Amino acid sequence: MEVVDVPEPGPAAAGCVVVRPEAVGICGSDFHYFHGNLGTATDDDLYPRIQGHEFSAIVEDVGPDCPPGLASGQRVAVWPVIACGKCHACELGLGNACERIRLIGIHRDGALQERVSIPGTQAFPVTGTDARLTAFIEPMSIAVRTVARGRVAEGERVLVLGAGPIGQATAIAALDRGARVLMADRIGARLERGKASGADLALLEPGDDLVARAREWGDGELPEVVVEATGAQEPMRAALDAVAQTGRVLVVGLSTHEVPLRVGTLPFRELDVLGVSTCSAEDFAEAVALVARRREWVEPLITHEYALEEAPAAIAFAIDNPEDAMKVLVRAG
Repeated sequence: MEVVDVPEPGPAAAGCVVVRPEAVGICGSDFHYFHGNLGTATDDDLYPRIQGHEFSAIVEDVGPDCPPGLASGQRVAVWPVIACGKCHACELGLGNACERIRLIGIHRDGALQERVSIPGTQAFPVTGTDARLTAFIEPMSIAVRTVARGRVAEGERVLVLGAGPIGQATAIAALDRGARVLMADRIGARLERGKASGADLALLEPGDDLVARAREWGDGELPEVVVEATGAQEPMRAALDAVAQTGRVLVVGLSTHEVPLRVGTLPFRELDVLGVSTCSAEDFAEAVALVARRREWVEPLITHEYALEEAPAAIAFAIDNPEDAMKVLVRAG
């Protein structure tokens, strides 16, 4: 990553807004694309790329034919998902899983710049939420999608594997629905960040029996829902053993790993194993409200801030310091 000069966008085109990014979150998926683990490093459609897909911004110019309610000077959270509208997933109303999905900051230039033009449909006005918390709305939208897809209900038990930003956000979204949450991780400093939400915490050591820990927490019963938010091999395999009979396992952590699977586990225990891919506009709108509603739970998750010209140092720090860095922000404006 390097800091370079790029052309300013011109006046907002029809259906688009020009925004000035304020705070840009560095995300685990940014790590994957930065390293070339997702997509192809020689794919001209991906690289080079200005990253930044979780961000708050101020609207500077509104083009004709934009959604009503957008105006210069507004703070917005940006939903980065642009669907084709034609594939099978889109026809089902699941544009978040679009076969030809285009993501701001991945397939088109994102927010690590002083100005950027985006479709007006992607800008969600926010009020009463500062730039730092607004930048967390995008990761929260993945959590909202996760608990919706997992049909998390009041009173259910939810085990979240991984206390990174997505794991933390998922715990908040599940708790907001009235569920009980146990968050498990091998890094104590990450777990500590979850204290504000009131989630129960489990520090795991190598060789620990996750199933026994989960059953003990559930007063002898396994959780109805397990969320795998690490992308690592061992937790993914353990999730299938740690969920209750007829339970739901949600896979939200990105990974290129292959995991051995006893296929008979699925029919014998009648499990649902569900993937989670980005979110819908409705999920994003709910995330806007959830961050505003639970801001005191979100605030401790923002741990480090860098200036725009320090973006290369910001992503390097986030990658190299998983124990210290929870959510690293780049202040773009």
